[in-house]
Amino acid sequence: MTTTVIVGAGQAGVQVAASLRQEGYRGRVVLVGDEAEQPYERPPLSKAILLGAATEEQIRLRADGFYAANGIELLTGERVTHVDRVQRRLRLAGGGELGWDHLVLATGARPRVLGLPGTGLAGVLPLHSLGDARVLREQLSDARRIVIVGGGFIGLEFASACADKDVVLLEAADRLMGRAVTQPVSAFFAGAHAARGVRIELSIGATEFVGSSGRVTAVRTTRGALHPADLVLVGAGSLPETQLAERAGLAVRDGVLVDSTLRTSDPQVFAVGDCARFPGAHHTAGGTTIRLESVQNAMDQARHVARQIAAGEVSEFRALPWFWSDQKGLGLRIAGLGQGHTQTHVLGDPDAGAFSVLVFREERLVTVESVNRPGDHAAARRILSSGAIVTLRDVAASGFTLKAAARGGTVSTA
Repeated sequence: MTTTVIVGAGQAGVQVAASLRQEGYRGRVVLVGDEAEQPYERPPLSKAILLGAATEEQIRLRADGFYAANGIELLTGERVTHVDRVQRRLRLAGGGELGWDHLVLATGARPRVLGLPGTGLAGVLPLHSLGDARVLREQLSDARRIVIVGGGFIGLEFASACADKDVVLLEAADRLMGRAVTQPVSAFFAGAHAARGVRIELSIGATEFVGSSGRVTAVRTTRGALHPADLVLVGAGSLPETQLAERAGLAVRDGVLVDSTLRTSDPQVFAVGDCARFPGAHHTAGGTTIRLESVQNAMDQARHVARQIAAGEVSEFRALPWFWSDQKGLGLRIAGLGQGHTQTHVLGDPDAGAFSVLVFREERLVTVESVNRPGDHAAARRILSSGAIVTLRDVAASGFTLKAAARGGTVSTA
């Protein structure tokens, strides 16, 4: 009987285990997670959990009895310290060892630490784990003055949970969510959050967390200003968890490097989810490698790896990337990747709060960013997944809609 060990019990790791059983894999499946919690979803941490709209039990990835019922050995609160690729054995921090025939690294990512003076003060927190969310939720109820460092998805989602607070958001770049979305979407979200009372300061970072008696009292900025703070969220991005892969001698470069099948430099070892850097296929300019922090990417990669292990096959991963962010009534959905884009075209009316930005590379549609237009998002996924070609000329035609294009109108197939 073969054994598959999955290191990491987040969205990707749990999905690998579940999909192995769905694909008919009869070998031993061991899932190792370093948190003591039952595996849980991370997206609700910055939304439903903070707002009290969901309980911790409701965000569990699977019901308590799922793992035993499906013959999945779940080891929580356990950490893998060493990978022996010759003998195919893992060493655990608790002293045990595991043999494996297939190894899947789903180690995820960790919050980027800014290393600023005062980082260790009480009240200066990231939002990555359920433990972080618990502390933030508890402290948020008494906090009046909030400073958020970072204008990405996490920072803006947290800002949405800070109703009736005095909120300042510092973003070192010149616009919000700059690495993820186009300028029209950045501008819309900046205006929407400002209208809610969030004070947004662009091209300004933090240089120091100032405190008294061990607790944060203010944040000093790169321009010398001092913003009073009872609570600080640091949402400065994340870094892939690659230490285990590095110690195992696997190829690493801002992520565990994998080929188009999601195999690492050792063909018996796969990497999936936030930790994996993989070929961009037709989704990126020049076929560059990419690393995606996305629930859907984690699940798609997990299913792909499980199929290969269960069937003993080798196949390329080519699923369409898509993403979302919900910011208290502002629903952002993104289909495709827009790196290296050359043109954009707006459908709908940003002033009315519902629009889509169509993103083109060499005059071909590669990404659609939709704000409060779920129908556009669904149509965009169908178009981009099918390989259909939509051009700037198509969208400029009178009466063009993504829904019509998804049904086969005005487009050709690559």
